Amino acid sequence: MDLPLNPQHLQRKRRRVLLISASVLFGICLTGWLMNRLLTPQLHRSELRIATINLGDIANTINGAGLVIPEHEAQVASPISTRVSKIHVKPGQTVEKDQLLLELDDHDVQLAIENLRQQIAQQDSQMLSLTVDMQQKQKKLHSDIELLELDLASSALRLARFQKLGALGITSQDDLQSAELVVKRTEVQLKQQREAIVDTQKATDATLENARLQQSIYQKQLAQQLRIQERTQVKAPFDGILTWLPTDEGTALQAGELVAKLAQLNNYRVEVSVSDFFSRYLQPGQPVRLEYNKETLAGEVQTILPEINNGTVRLYVSLQQPNHPLLRNKLRIEANIVTEQKQQTLVVERGTAIKGSGTQQVWLLKDGIAEKTTVEFGLADSGKIEVLRGATAGMELIISDLDSYQHLTQIRVTH
Repeated sequence: MDLPLNPQHLQRKRRRVLLISASVLFGICLTGWLMNRLLTPQLHRSELRIATINLGDIANTINGAGLVIPEHEAQVASPISTRVSKIHVKPGQTVEKDQLLLELDDHDVQLAIENLRQQIAQQDSQMLSLTVDMQQKQKKLHSDIELLELDLASSALRLARFQKLGALGITSQDDLQSAELVVKRTEVQLKQQREAIVDTQKATDATLENARLQQSIYQKQLAQQLRIQERTQVKAPFDGILTWLPTDEGTALQAGELVAKLAQLNNYRVEVSVSDFFSRYLQPGQPVRLEYNKETLAGEVQTILPEINNGTVRLYVSLQQPNHPLLRNKLRIEANIVTEQKQQTLVVERGTAIKGSGTQQVWLLKDGIAEKTTVEFGLADSGKIEVLRGATAGMELIISDLDSYQHLTQIRVTH
């Protein structure tokens, strides 16, 4: 006959089963946790660069290498083919406006000036001779006219006498006609002499005008030679620093060859070189951020040179503050040309983990676990990049390189 089981025994048995089940479950969980610890790598937070995604402004920029140069630079050329006679200053020296830099040999110019002065004096002498000659001819013509007028008066009296006698029948008709011819001939001679005075005046005036024109040409040539002679005394066009000058006296120079280069150091601009890959994105007026020694200067693209040399494009940037105390001649400076800007968009600090704009996989950190996540990036400058999709404000992103963990989907991060 079966006896009923003791309730206390049953309760102890149930407790034992539950305890065994719980122990097994705990063992499984512990094993899983240990396996996860073993299979999931662990990194310390101090080993990583971590940036927080925030709202901010972003500008897409093209990075270039900048070189500070004077805003105004003068190049002085030799006016003639000559040689350096004397040097008064040295390259790198600060000079004042109109200070004598060097002297060029002006021997040939002096000869040309003397020759032109002689030709001008010769023209003066020729014009004086023409004037005196004209005056003498006119005096003779006036004297001849006076004599002819006397002859005409005498002939007219004789003709009048013959006409009276002819009316009385005392003189012959031949004598009367002869007297009339003498009067007419004398009148024609007078007319010719008066016209000769006018013709002589015109001829002399034309010769004098030609001499004056030739003299004017010589005077212009003389003025040009005097200017050339003045330019052989090479002077500074403004206050500045002498950046180039021939170093040896006696150096031969061709006409138009550079003899001095002077830079004005009060104001500067920046010459920027960028890869020709970005040439299609460049245009005048674009803002430029110039960075040196943790300071940023503002400027804008002024001129883009059309030629491409060695895969680079050169452009000139004007500065909002061209006389900034930071600027020095030939100072190398980083230039970021802004091609597009956005305000109040998601941005994050750039790092080696972010390969640039576009969609890529990065590590987002949450509650000590870094998970591989697909994120799309947009505009980028030298320090920040825009987050378009895949993350929200406040999230932390690992921006240091984790290429060695690309086969994983999670990484534990400890403090």
